[in-house]
Amino acid sequence: MEYIVLHKLVLIVILGILCHWLAWRIKIPSIALFSVVGLLIGPVFHLVHPSQDFGVLLESIIKLALAIILFEGGLNLKFHELQHTGRAIKQLICLGLPLAWFFGFLVCYWVAGLSFSLSLLLSAILVVTGPTVILPLIRQTKLKARTSSLLKWEGIINDPIGIILAVLVFQFTVVSEFTELNQSTIFYLLGTVASSILIGIGGGHLLKFIFEKGHSPEFLKLPLVFATVLSLYALSNIFQEEVGLLTVTVMGITMGNIGLVIIHDLRKFKENITVIIVPVVFILLTADIELENLMNLNWRVFGFLFCFLFLVRPVSVWLSTIGTGLSWQERAFISWIAPRGIVATSIAGLLGLKLELLHFQNAELLLPLVFAVVFSTVILHGFSIGWLARRLELAGKSSNGVLIVGAHQWSTDLALTLEKAGLPVLLMSDSWNNLKQARLLGIPIHYGEVLSEKVHQSLDLSDMGHLLANTSNHAYNSLVCSVYIHQFGRDKVFQIATTERKEERRQLSGSFRGKVLFGGNLVYKELIVLFLEGWRFKKTRLTEEFDMEKLISSNEGKIKPFIRLQSNGELDLDFFENQSGTKPGDTIISFSYSKS
Repeated sequence: MEYIVLHKLVLIVILGILCHWLAWRIKIPSIALFSVVGLLIGPVFHLVHPSQDFGVLLESIIKLALAIILFEGGLNLKFHELQHTGRAIKQLICLGLPLAWFFGFLVCYWVAGLSFSLSLLLSAILVVTGPTVILPLIRQTKLKARTSSLLKWEGIINDPIGIILAVLVFQFTVVSEFTELNQSTIFYLLGTVASSILIGIGGGHLLKFIFEKGHSPEFLKLPLVFATVLSLYALSNIFQEEVGLLTVTVMGITMGNIGLVIIHDLRKFKENITVIIVPVVFILLTADIELENLMNLNWRVFGFLFCFLFLVRPVSVWLSTIGTGLSWQERAFISWIAPRGIVATSIAGLLGLKLELLHFQNAELLLPLVFAVVFSTVILHGFSIGWLARRLELAGKSSNGVLIVGAHQWSTDLALTLEKAGLPVLLMSDSWNNLKQARLLGIPIHYGEVLSEKVHQSLDLSDMGHLLANTSNHAYNSLVCSVYIHQFGRDKVFQIATTERKEERRQLSGSFRGKVLFGGNLVYKELIVLFLEGWRFKKTRLTEEFDMEKLISSNEGKIKPFIRLQSNGELDLDFFENQSGTKPGDTIISFSYSKS
């Protein structure tokens, strides 16, 4: 029997990773595939029945997974970034969330026909907009900075607030059902909430003290964080059921804002864990839905979905963003895009199981209704976000732009040439004097340190698809590429070589740097020397009569083809290494001797 359970768990993990890969490949929200897979292996083909297969362990698996997901979400919340999102995000949270809860309650009670307490709980769960869904959509769509920031931070902040709200409603519902809701009971519930917040803050500061005082070796720091998260979650739950979710969220927010040295390693570690946990939990919850509960969903459910999609979200957003300075396009976009995700499903599955055990009326409908909202929003919003963003002019028009880090004579000339070729360009440097020529030429610039977290968050990279680090410092170039690999992808980050290939002992490993421009055959100093000798960047459009061979011969060999802008709009920065396959209509950006 244990082997069958083991095989089923392995199957779920494998299917979850395959869903991630397939979603990346065909550019659709991965959670949509998790839903389909869960339904197929669960209620449709009966390959997995989580409640029977895993028994009492199912609830524990969901609890611990949700604790890790919420902690990871809290790590991504930086207070200083919230100061730059302006009045809009504050009103969207402080006004929009209560309005969404109130309007959602009316829909649950009057349209879905749920009880008063269940309506309060369901509407509290559905105020969240899952960052695990919205962040990949933002990256794929190349949204402009302000719109992206609003959706990103609404999702991150709403997650813990929505969980807190749902847990509080759940606690008050259960307590009021079985005991008299008197003053002492209310004070006890509020006390446990306050205690959980203090435990979360204390846990974060305790770990910082341990790490800074050298009381833990490096190899144990991340496991210690992991163990502390689970321990504090379990400890908080002793005082009040599920209040531990608040503890781990607060702990994540605390550790993300107290200047931990290991914060980047911690975020990467938690992201990798979350990539595995999210599909497992979502598939488990979806597979556990009874088919008869889905079949029993009537016209009320469709009315419920319609109201949530086209009334609750739009009305709450439009009312809460009055006077914020947002354009009507931004308000319309935000009022439509609000996909729910793993947090809503997990908390519904967790609390729904408890309510069923307590024999609450219609408690079995909680997870199917949340699943219906999640699936509908993921499909409708996931497939419409790109089209709507382009129609409302809120997305970058190109993904072929080049972010050039390091301003000097030849990089400025390169930026000017790329801009003349019709490509978006951003030249960046922490030296105002080095940007002087670019400013005079009207080239888009950004003054600041590219590795600064504040600069990273404020950069509008909606049109950028490639990065070129070309300072004289090889280690710095490598560091810039490694930091931005997650943003652009490993195949889209490049750096100029600063030493000859024969000096490979001085080069960093490929895993710690970007791809080397010119294949390492042309180094930084050579480019400077050639530029001083009169070499310049220029663009040439190939035709049937004037192909690559004639382009090279026309410059008597004093030319180095650099970049190819293909006729279909694709940009090839690896062109120097492989110059085959050119065709009429391609534009070649080369570095060649100029007689003028």
